[in-house]
Amino acid sequence: MHVTNTNDRSASAARTGLVFALLGALGFSFKAILVKLAYRHGVDAETLLALRMAFSLPFFAVMGVLAGRRASTAMIPGDWLWMLGLGFFGYYLASYLDFLGLHYISAGLERLILFLYPTIVIVLSALFFGKRITRRTVLALCLCYLGIGFAVGHDLQVVGAARDVTVGSLLVFGSAVAYALYLIGNGRVVERLGSMRVTAFATSIACFLCIGQFLLLRPLDALIQPWQVYGLALAMALFSTVAPVWLVSEAIRRLGAGPVSMTGSLGPVLTIGLGWLLLDESIGPAQLAGAALVIFGIAIVARRP
Repeated sequence: MHVTNTNDRSASAARTGLVFALLGALGFSFKAILVKLAYRHGVDAETLLALRMAFSLPFFAVMGVLAGRRASTAMIPGDWLWMLGLGFFGYYLASYLDFLGLHYISAGLERLILFLYPTIVIVLSALFFGKRITRRTVLALCLCYLGIGFAVGHDLQVVGAARDVTVGSLLVFGSAVAYALYLIGNGRVVERLGSMRVTAFATSIACFLCIGQFLLLRPLDALIQPWQVYGLALAMALFSTVAPVWLVSEAIRRLGAGPVSMTGSLGPVLTIGLGWLLLDESIGPAQLAGAALVIFGIAIVARRP
């Protein structure tokens, strides 16, 4: 009877973890859709990003306090320098470049380019830390970037403005590079400080950076926006920032990082579908082929030899 109860609890935890992982993937995928909807009301990237982070800040501050109380290791001054660097690259610079890029390209292409971050981690690790790149990894990289070529070709065909697609793609790729740098740095401190504390503090610092950027670049009158912008920024903060971070963390606790990372492969597919449904973005064979190649390539990267 005891073994049966234990198995039932394990199965229930696995089911709950899977639901959390899928909801987290959906939340992250919805972010680009909400940004594009907000842009229809004339808001600029700096103002929208500041609103998103201002709404998110109280939640991450509370998360940081709770994580700090449960921690067994005290933070030292050097840790705060790490938090500043991680907050700058992972949640400020990556978010800002992403928001700028969404002015120019479709939500589907944006999500595919962002999804390349594991390949960028591999390349940067090889360049700076001497990590070996295997033939399997080279194959995965070729598939991923061939897929991006297909997806970019789809946007060029639909949008027609080669400059816009090029600028937008480069900005979002820069966002993926910034996030890859965050992940490399995150791996250096998260084992000692805990993932929730690192995420909460780094994100809180990024919130202040985004709000500070707005105060430097925009007048306070820029906060006078239609109610729809505030509603979309709040939805972005709750459902595409705070909730997915917590959901994915809880999913990893129940399932492990491997299965959760595979559910993230649904992200590009979800974004492409939501873009078609809510933004009237077209779906073509080149885009679908590109998405399939990118997802397959990332699956090869994620799979342990």
